[in-house]
Amino acid sequence: MLTSPKDKNNISNKNIKKTQQIIEKELIGSLFHALKQNLFVLLHLVSKYSEFKMMPTVTKNLIIINVLVFFGTLVAQRYGIDLTNYLGLHFFLASDFNPAQLITYMFMHGGFTHLFFNMFAVWMFGRILEQVWGPKRFLFYYLACGIGAGLIQELVQYIHYETVLSAYDSVNTGYSIIPMEEYLNMMTTVGASGAVYAILLGFGMLFPNQPMFVFPLPFPIKAKYFVIGYALIELFSGLANNPGDNVAHFAHLGGMIFGFILIMYWRKKDRGNGYYYN
Repeated sequence: MLTSPKDKNNISNKNIKKTQQIIEKELIGSLFHALKQNLFVLLHLVSKYSEFKMMPTVTKNLIIINVLVFFGTLVAQRYGIDLTNYLGLHFFLASDFNPAQLITYMFMHGGFTHLFFNMFAVWMFGRILEQVWGPKRFLFYYLACGIGAGLIQELVQYIHYETVLSAYDSVNTGYSIIPMEEYLNMMTTVGASGAVYAILLGFGMLFPNQPMFVFPLPFPIKAKYFVIGYALIELFSGLANNPGDNVAHFAHLGGMIFGFILIMYWRKKDRGNGYYYN
């Protein structure tokens, strides 16, 4: 039986794809084995610190999960796997989009600094909200606002696509010209910042007159002004749309918007229970 060059190419491509899938499965297996080993070490270390022991359950576990995923990302990179392609939030018209990414993206971070400041805010303000609301309500608030932030980011990207990108088949990135389909897959969002900004908003609404020292200001400001100031900065930064600014400013605002809606709903529902909101 004779095989044409075209058939040979098809067979060769199928074999290459099958081999890549086998290698990828082996690498992912090795990755999770390494994470499993490091998990017990990390839990043993954090259990020794009394501050960590006293931290509310949800706040503590959110920080642990985010740190583990971050180190898991670093380990995966050593095996040639970019977890952002799987867990980061892709634009919903991109081929790599998966609805589950609306949850997974908020546990991914673009670097150590990104992770550190987000987790510092979760520790500083999240534990207070959890003590006031309880673990179930706080966890729901965190996840719902994170998802809401992702939805707002998707909406902003869709508006940009319809008003600018949809008229073109390719995009000049400054380094090369790539097909639109490839560019859409590059529109990826990662980070817990949407949920973190919702936490900041929650703290400002529950304790509006709480004085806070904010570097580099030499005097304290009330929490409500701190939150309003941050919201305005994000709004102006988002509208400015400066070249090279890869921060999802509208996702931050989206987290605050969903947080505001939730708190106002709970405030109306729990009217008379001043413990929650005074």
